[in-house]
Amino acid sequence: VQLQACGGGLVQAGDSLRLSCAASGRTLSDYAAGWFRQAPGKEREFVGAISWSGGTTYYADSVKGRFTISRDNAKNTVYLQMNNLKPEDTAVYYCASGAQGIGRPTSRYDYWGQGTQVTVSS
Repeated sequence: VQLQACGGGLVQAGDSLRLSCAASGRTLSDYAAGWFRQAPGKEREFVGAISWSGGTTYYADSVKGRFTISRDNAKNTVYLQMNNLKPEDTAVYYCASGAQGIGRPTSRYDYWGQGTQVTVSS
């Protein structure tokens, strides 16, 4: 599975962005999908994940209530809707997919996209 994330950009605090992660090479509906982010000088951290069917989602406490993950398996795409963005959300955002089901550890995910930069100014 090849993943391509896009939709990042420079926004102001309180704004919204929607990231997309398009898959090719194999149908994404076979896999759970996750979003992670990595800020400069920090480790990659879990943002949220969605089951293969879309019926279950799981979020980090830092984004709960502001971010929403969804998927359109017909389009082989997973989305991350980010509302009320804060400067601390600034990071490179990565999408990932894997067959082990949703979870926090990066080791559960076998395939990774290249990342898209999100910068939130105060």
